[in-house]
Amino acid sequence: MTPRFVHLHLHSEFSLTDSTIRIKPMAKRCAELGLPAVGITDQSNLFALVKFYKAAEAAGVKPIAGADIWLAEDGQPASRLTLLCRNRDGYLGLSRLLSRAYQEGHRGDLVCVRPGWLYDERAGLVLIAGRQSLIGQHLAAGRNDTAARVLHDWRELFPDALYLELTRTGRDGEEAFNAAAAALADRMDLPLLASNDVRFLLPDDFEAHEARVCIASGRVLDDPKRPRDYSPEQYLKSPEQMAELFADLPEALENTVELAQRCNLELQLGTYYLPDFPVPDGHTVASPSSWTSSSRWASPATS
Repeated sequence: MTPRFVHLHLHSEFSLTDSTIRIKPMAKRCAELGLPAVGITDQSNLFALVKFYKAAEAAGVKPIAGADIWLAEDGQPASRLTLLCRNRDGYLGLSRLLSRAYQEGHRGDLVCVRPGWLYDERAGLVLIAGRQSLIGQHLAAGRNDTAARVLHDWRELFPDALYLELTRTGRDGEEAFNAAAAALADRMDLPLLASNDVRFLLPDDFEAHEARVCIASGRVLDDPKRPRDYSPEQYLKSPEQMAELFADLPEALENTVELAQRCNLELQLGTYYLPDFPVPDGHTVASPSSWTSSSRWASPATS
């Protein structure tokens, strides 16, 4: 059967503040739903990658690596982007980006990537801009022409690797963004990407998810003033549910499958890569027992 949809924007338990999804049950659920692949895009980290890679392959689901990042220049509001790794270059570049963000990009509770850093590490990466991106901020403020200029610049830097993400989870501002983004995509010949911005596994998990969000933000569930940033619809929906939800935009569904096919990161697990230390003449790293007793290499206690 031809795949109809792939979830490419999903947070796991390694996004501590906003997801309750555990890796192995998620991989199992993807297989049950007939999803051929799935992408994990945890907030500002790749901590789940090895566990995710093993669990997905064991379940017969293709693992796609990525992350959500906060992008900001000094003194500017932060905006969110989703990055996916097309290959090893993309994975290494994303790893360097996130490491640098933790070293140099702390801003309150966030770690931010500067645009120049992203441009330097863009090889092998796919950029997905949604409602919380800089594009979304411009569109929400009515600055459609500014949004178009930013998209033009991004397309120059990410040729054939720039997508606009649409979600239909019932959250404030979604429909207005979707309409404006779809118009921009048509005007600029950019691909749309259907997404459910997944934060929990099953519909019944929403209350547990909200409890986790409250714990992270220091609030209580019945606080009438607490932000309602999430929707009961942000669970791992089946391809059939997503096809029904985006029946009027079949290309946005098809693009998820096409993009999943383009992302091919292969990891070699279980192999140790040791530093290239010098060894005495006539020996190799594979034969240490024959030279550790040498006076040149012995510790002071044994020489």
